[in-house]
Amino acid sequence: MSHPHPELGPPPPLAEGGLRVTPLGGLGEIGRNMTVFEFGGRLLIVDCGVLFPEEEQPGIDLILPDFSSIRDRLDDIEGIVLTHGHEDHIGGVPYLLREKPDIPLIGSKLTLALIEAKLQEHRIRPYTLEVAEGQREHIGPFDCEFIAVNHSIPDALAVAIRTPAGLVVHTGDFKMDQLPLDKRLTDLHTFARLSEEGIDLLLADSTNAEVPGFVPPEREISNVLRQVFAGARKRIIVASFASHVHRIQQILDTAHEYGRRVAFVGRSMVRNMGIARDLGYLKVPAGLVVDVKTLDDLPDHEVVLVCTGSQGEPMAALSRMANRDHQIRIVEGDTVILASSLIPGNENAVYRVINGLTRWGANVVHKGNAKVHVSGHASAGELLYFYNICRPKNLMPVHGEWRHLRANAELGALTGVPQDRIVIAEDGVTVDLVEGKAKISGKVQAGYVYVDGLSVGDIGEPALKDRKILGDEGIISVFVVVDSTTGKITGGPYIQARGSGIEDSAFAEVIPKISEVLERSAQEGIADVHQLQQLVRRTLGKWVSDTYRRRPMILPVVVEV
Repeated sequence: MSHPHPELGPPPPLAEGGLRVTPLGGLGEIGRNMTVFEFGGRLLIVDCGVLFPEEEQPGIDLILPDFSSIRDRLDDIEGIVLTHGHEDHIGGVPYLLREKPDIPLIGSKLTLALIEAKLQEHRIRPYTLEVAEGQREHIGPFDCEFIAVNHSIPDALAVAIRTPAGLVVHTGDFKMDQLPLDKRLTDLHTFARLSEEGIDLLLADSTNAEVPGFVPPEREISNVLRQVFAGARKRIIVASFASHVHRIQQILDTAHEYGRRVAFVGRSMVRNMGIARDLGYLKVPAGLVVDVKTLDDLPDHEVVLVCTGSQGEPMAALSRMANRDHQIRIVEGDTVILASSLIPGNENAVYRVINGLTRWGANVVHKGNAKVHVSGHASAGELLYFYNICRPKNLMPVHGEWRHLRANAELGALTGVPQDRIVIAEDGVTVDLVEGKAKISGKVQAGYVYVDGLSVGDIGEPALKDRKILGDEGIISVFVVVDSTTGKITGGPYIQARGSGIEDSAFAEVIPKISEVLERSAQEGIADVHQLQQLVRRTLGKWVSDTYRRRPMILPVVVEV
């Protein structure tokens, strides 16, 4: 197996007739999926998603792929193929189209409808090409064939990309549910046909590669939901991804069976379910769905609320309910169903929400205590089966953290893919397919790009470090006025603390030390404001560290008069 080396430099020019694959997100992480294919000086992008922030990234809304390696080549992009409509695959599209709005988007009917609704908010009208399974399109020099795959959202597609360099297959997110709710199976017949043609490079979903066996069918959840509904005394509140159409369909069917009305809560949930209903992907019995404002007129045992927040997102409806910061108040006897998996890194946030809901008397049903979710990603047994069908000449695990990528690589090796033909890469590492062999050729920049409100890319690691210090240790500000001629103190020092846990009165002990340091510096002829500020910072910082064993942010302000 080949894998990246920290000393990798920029890749050399692509060999004549070769294909370059550059993942800009989704390798070494769950989310932010984006892969760039290059052939003959032209580029094809598959997916452009976002990653959601963790606790150590305070104030960040979204994390984007780094477009810097393609920013000078936007005119070379033939199109963006979107495999399905989840945020970790389409959420970054508006930010890339801001830089060049006429890049064509290629995807299935539901996927394009979801991204078009999102782009409306950004006031972008995209160029789109709707495709379906079995369809084949020439997108510049890339001959793309689209293949049905089963996932936790309808209309998901894999894509086979043909160039003179060889046949490359990108699975997108997929599993092999043999009894899917929409009766749309992963098209193993087409994958077998491509295998006969010869798959030169397979990029395969790694998310569940560590999980043994096969993913249970989605329909098994329906019986569990019936049990929960049958035992619920008051309202039922279901938290799910706003794009999980299959799960919402099961909730609607069960609510209808038990005589309950359903209301969608949250802008993205209302928007996406409206789109799915209008396109026929969501079957809604007449009179079942009502406006949330009418729920007060219904008894609690006839109410189902469907909202976002299954990952503990702080601004999502469920988190706000848990924090008593939402118009819907959790009461004793309510039932809350978290109908999704735990994305790695979100565990603490989710359990914090569960504890908050339980505190107010809710019965919380989640994957840990009931079978209310099955994964949308192929487990190890399915991947082994899949590799034996595809028989790829080269394998590149994608979509997953390092442990998932390595586990997937080992599965490929077990099915006979030669060790020297398995490439474990990470974000930014370029993989070249030349004369039938895939190997690592270099590395381009592929860091995190943070979205904070309207700011994109302006927040860097130093700013996040400062935010974390502020959140963990607080801030102490020091204000001193000095004579511009003599450098002697004419006012202060005045000290004020916020969030440090130190009472303002305690600083009486250190004020003489600061004054002494400044008087000494005046005698030595030091009058530079920056130098004086550093003296104040060091003196106060040492005293806080010695006295309290804390390291708050210290903000010294020295003013000359």
